[in-house]
Amino acid sequence: MNTPSAHSPELISREALQQALAELFAPWVQALELRVDAVAPASVSVVLPVGEHLARVGGTLCGQAMMAAADTAMVLALMAHFGAFRPCTTVQMNTSFLRPLVGQPARVTATVIRAGKSLAFGEIDICGASDGKSVCRASVTYALL
Repeated sequence: MNTPSAHSPELISREALQQALAELFAPWVQALELRVDAVAPASVSVVLPVGEHLARVGGTLCGQAMMAAADTAMVLALMAHFGAFRPCTTVQMNTSFLRPLVGQPARVTATVIRAGKSLAFGEIDICGASDGKSVCRASVTYALL
């Protein structure tokens, strides 16, 4: 991954972000089997596949998996924003679960709203990958280390 310039970082590739998932994240995050779907200058979408290991009674995707996917997607969005990985840590995550997600993968779209010298703010929308209906919204604050 290239070092970004001060004014306009080079857009990081989907492949580089997918590789980052394998290299930078804990094994339990890797077990989510996230797939990078789209990259923009300050936004990343990943797909969280359907799986029994992530489901509650009735096949509903569990909230813990959605929150982990949201947090992970935001780190990738920060990488897209900066053009490379920058150490960070979650300070706050406010999550609203809107409806259950059953029988389809989730599309998790994380967008950097503002990134300063020491803090970054973002929003995440999780929707059904097939029907596009929102199932979860989150706002986050990260400390940039």
